[in-house]
Amino acid sequence: MKKPLLIVVSAPSGAGKSTLCDRLLAEHEDITYSVSCTTRCPRGEEVDGGAYYFLTSETFEVRAARGEFLEHATVHGNRYGTLKETVRSAMTAGKSVMMDIDVQGARQVRDALAGLSPDDAMVRGFVDIFIQPPSMLVLRERLEGRGEDAADVIERRLENAAQEMACAEDYRYTVVNDDLAMAQSEIREILNREVTQ
Repeated sequence: MKKPLLIVVSAPSGAGKSTLCDRLLAEHEDITYSVSCTTRCPRGEEVDGGAYYFLTSETFEVRAARGEFLEHATVHGNRYGTLKETVRSAMTAGKSVMMDIDVQGARQVRDALAGLSPDDAMVRGFVDIFIQPPSMLVLRERLEGRGEDAADVIERRLENAAQEMACAEDYRYTVVNDDLAMAQSEIREILNREVTQ
């Protein structure tokens, strides 16, 4: 890519976001996932700096208070966040960075970037994309078709999806994932357009 991008992708559960992100990463060697920080303990073979940077709760709080995170949240009692410096370093090295985050995280990223210089690589390369299903009915069918969740969990996911889809207008681009290959092609075109701007 001519210009490194900071690519934020959000979607309701079941819209196909993870599959689309994984396909784009496989297709572009110059795009990488952002490495997040977490206060949870490493699992299995996880090493610091691999899937996560492992921080103590105290260190995480200090860094959050200093405004060092692009976004951060508490999930199941553990803190997770993406450091500005991690993203900036990757982009300085010529890599585009993909962040697969929810609508609240995307809002935090926009707010963090609003406080930076317009010349900052993250500001210049920022592009946000919302992936949505063709309809709530299709989303219900996908979630039920997975066979992974109980009925009450599916209902909760659908309620959350409706709230998340109401935020789609906050994103520069919205891609409807009715057909995986077409959605992938549409995202590819968006990224190609953004790198030349």
